Amino acid sequence: MAHVGPGLSPRLGPRLTWSFAALLPLAFLGVFFAWPVLAIVGLGLGEGGVLPVLARADTWDLVGFTLGQAAGATALALVTGMPVAFLLARCRVRGAGVVRAAVMVPFVLPTVVVGLAFRALWPDGGVLPIVLANAFFNVAVVARTVGGLWARVDRRAEDAARALGASRVRAFTSVVLPSLAPAIGSAASVVFLFCATSFGVVLVLGGARHRTLETEIYLRTVELFDLSGAAALSLVQFAAVIAVLVIGGLARRKREKALPLRIEPTRRPVGGEWGVVVAAWLVVSLLLTPVVGLVVRSLATDDGWSFAGYAALAGTGERGTLAVSGLDAALNSVRTATDATMVALLVGVVSAVVLVGLRRHGSWFAETLDTALMLPLGVSAVTLGFGYLITMDALPGDFRTSPLLVPLAQALVVTPLIVRIVLPVLRAVDERLRQAAATLGASPWRVWREVDFPLASRSLVAAAGFGFVVALGEFGATSFLARPDAPTLPVVIARLMSRPGELNSQMAYAACALLMVVTTAAVLVIERLRVPSGGEF
Repeated sequence: MAHVGPGLSPRLGPRLTWSFAALLPLAFLGVFFAWPVLAIVGLGLGEGGVLPVLARADTWDLVGFTLGQAAGATALALVTGMPVAFLLARCRVRGAGVVRAAVMVPFVLPTVVVGLAFRALWPDGGVLPIVLANAFFNVAVVARTVGGLWARVDRRAEDAARALGASRVRAFTSVVLPSLAPAIGSAASVVFLFCATSFGVVLVLGGARHRTLETEIYLRTVELFDLSGAAALSLVQFAAVIAVLVIGGLARRKREKALPLRIEPTRRPVGGEWGVVVAAWLVVSLLLTPVVGLVVRSLATDDGWSFAGYAALAGTGERGTLAVSGLDAALNSVRTATDATMVALLVGVVSAVVLVGLRRHGSWFAETLDTALMLPLGVSAVTLGFGYLITMDALPGDFRTSPLLVPLAQALVVTPLIVRIVLPVLRAVDERLRQAAATLGASPWRVWREVDFPLASRSLVAAAGFGFVVALGEFGATSFLARPDAPTLPVVIARLMSRPGELNSQMAYAACALLMVVTTAAVLVIERLRVPSGGEF
């Protein structure tokens, strides 16, 4: 038996080793997440306080609208995502790969691009386009999360119910639906969080008439300089987010317990199943409508069709609207997203390896770390950016002016997604391979290099691509933190849309179309590299 140190049991030694390895992700979360968020909480409880804000009727109007539009969008995403989940999980039909990629594109599009795509269809904005845009953005979450479990639900129970005389609908509601409940609950909680903290979509489509907690925090910070009021609203939002995260975490754990079920082979649809397949294709067609509308809008001018908006990206817009050219902003976006992806890969892969090691040795700390890593997904990016503004000056050299600040903020958003892609693949590695390598004298690092890395390499590349496109389009925190002389493309798009002039509008739509092309290309590459059991996204 290997020597693990005086007074340490054979099981305790590895646990301590893996717990020590967890210091990197914990330090990253502590400095760039917990500290800014706790500063917001302290500010909200400090000057001005939360109670005066809670006593105002308009605060509860904001809360009501935030939760109402999120609930509506979540319900719509569930209804439209279920047929797509069925097609991806159970059906062997032509074009299934196209469907998988098509539903993924909206999820990784920048929120400001999604907002402008729907503004091309609804120029005046309003509640309906906000709900539709948020649902459009999140159909992929439902399709991937529910479809991942649906592919593992044993068909024999459903076939037995049918043999006993149950109709297809009765068999689905009494046998299949209860089995899918954990995945549906998990997907619903994630979609609700994304919709409740949606920023770019509401900012573009809501205007001054319809505001959520997210856009109100931005307004109070940037335009009204009401820091205590913004902090109080952030605290209210944070409390709601924590409640939803707890519910979602419970649902996710139930879903993960169901994953060891066998993967059922796909088959040709029969009978009424073709109706569900048609519904799935209809959903995909509706998802493509705003995308096509955005491209058309980028080419349409008062004088006919023109590429003037694309050509104008080499300049600074009408009457010098921008501090830099659109092309400079695009290059800055690429540099920033690359840096963010590198940081997120380092932290995310280390986190996934540590979680596998901790769970392999039965440590309770694994669940705590996993939940902590998911927290940035549920906390408002605007709140996070606000927190950076009031804390990062305490780091050496006033870190608020550092060019690394935006990549670090983006990496915080990307890291949980990378963990969710890589972690299931590492869990699926046969433990006997690791044990055989260790028996032959391989160190833990060599075991990872020779066993885990080759098996997980495709997922790592897919995670890097996925992280890059998400960082490329991040808008909430970046809108707070990007320096005027180094904006990213989503920030430039928002600025162009806030200024008058047809050329500015054309440039904004052209920039959106370019971002959409890059995003679509990245999704197609990711789908080719994707491992079938490689996580939710």
